[in-house]
Amino acid sequence: MFKLYYATGTCALATYITLEEAGAEYSAERLSFKTNQQNSPDYLAINPKGRVPALVTDRGVLTETPAMLAYIAQTFPKAKLAPLDDPFEFAQVQSFNSYLCSTVHINHAHKVRGARWASEESSFADMKAMVPKTMGACFALIEQKMFRGPWVMGEQYTICDPYLYTLSTWLEGDSVDINATPKVADHFKRMSDRPAVRKVMDAQTA
Repeated sequence: MFKLYYATGTCALATYITLEEAGAEYSAERLSFKTNQQNSPDYLAINPKGRVPALVTDRGVLTETPAMLAYIAQTFPKAKLAPLDDPFEFAQVQSFNSYLCSTVHINHAHKVRGARWASEESSFADMKAMVPKTMGACFALIEQKMFRGPWVMGEQYTICDPYLYTLSTWLEGDSVDINATPKVADHFKRMSDRPAVRKVMDAQTA
């Protein structure tokens, strides 16, 4: 049994969906960012970073989305969520997810997390103004150079797909038109129709 700590509207959605896709036994506990629950003593004892997601396993706590997604894929090989028998292809999966984590997510965070990088209000406004441009450029690169189709890595659905879907849910709020990237837009629609995605999205709004 796994326990996932998450908050709505965050990258934790990717891990939530992947647990469901894998057929894992898990529970999910929602944290409230409005009450700063991620920095409560109880949660900091689980994840000292004060971020979500955190995945409690029988061997300890995992953090960072790419690590959690890879762990789930390796723990449930029958789900075929990653090319585990091909080191190069698995590295390609890790490369894509690392880009989402280290570049796309950071660009998005400049909209509301400017205090992580600056202290002047004028700097916050400048960073926020850049988000549509930087996020648009990231998704254009994904569309043109990284997305194989029909799924991110080609014919096989992988752990890249729920992660891309999760970050795609941020585009409207970042003033980026998803239809400017037709392959990503089609991917988003197909992901939205998957039973695991529907179940998780319904659970988050319950």
